[in-house]
Amino acid sequence: MTEEEARAWLTAHCDVSRETWSRLERYVAILLSAMDEQNLIAESTRPHVWARHIVDSAQLLLHTKEAGEGDWIDLGSGAGLPGIVLACLSDRPILMVESRRKRIDFLNSVIAELGLAHARVFGGRVEMVPPAQAAVISARAYAPLPKLFESALHLSDKKSLWVLPKGRNAQNELEAARPAWQGVFHVEPSVTDGDSAIIVAHAVKPAKRKGRG
Repeated sequence: MTEEEARAWLTAHCDVSRETWSRLERYVAILLSAMDEQNLIAESTRPHVWARHIVDSAQLLLHTKEAGEGDWIDLGSGAGLPGIVLACLSDRPILMVESRRKRIDFLNSVIAELGLAHARVFGGRVEMVPPAQAAVISARAYAPLPKLFESALHLSDKKSLWVLPKGRNAQNELEAARPAWQGVFHVEPSVTDGDSAIIVAHAVKPAKRKGRG
């Protein structure tokens, strides 16, 4: 996907007003400028930021149309991918969870500069976030699936929808999680990379352990 194709995809699939375009463009400018001080994204993706990061984040919205009302919790938000992008494109309250001090400061500064009043940051480990019943939980490059569920289960209930970009290892991670976790899982292709995928899940809970004979 080229940068031109990425912008066209956003126009076709998202409700992008003039104000939203302005916010997204400002965010990209802030992101690239801050690269001089901290490694927010891979340097190799700088020329492809709209495809590799903006659309790659925005596509998660396509898989949340059945989600109920409530917060979106994004785990390990880092540079705000997907959290900041989602906050630009949606009015749903979003909580970004990040433990690194520089990233926390960066996210808070972006939220303030873009006027994203419905977005907030929890500075700390995922395990320390107070229990919640999120409508949607996302995580991009946060942790392998079994560890992800273990650390974030207290943020969900049976209605919570998990949308988890997993790159090329999606199917392998899902198989690794099945012995310990049950739920309704399916794998969706990524629009930005034909080899990558997104795990979409709900009703996630620990699998029942078989009794010993």
